[in-house]
Amino acid sequence: MRWWRIGNAILMLLVLPLVIYLLNRVLAALERIRLASDEIVADGTQLVSDLGGVPEALATTDQTVRDVATGATRYADSVAKLLG
Repeated sequence: MRWWRIGNAILMLLVLPLVIYLLNRVLAALERIRLASDEIVADGTQLVSDLGGVPEALATTDQTVRDVATGATRYADSVAKLLG
């Protein structure tokens, strides 16, 4: 019985405070992660509202690329006739 009491005392005096300390550190890290994720969500929702004009901008970009490709093809054909 004596060894059980010594073991229980060691458990209460050494192991339990260590477990509480480690749990406190884990919970503090989780709290920091939660705060960071809340900021990310807030900034993400603000970013979504700023992206409203992206489809129209992409359509304009696609049309510009087609126009440049047409002009480049005509230029290449003209150069080919001059060199040929």
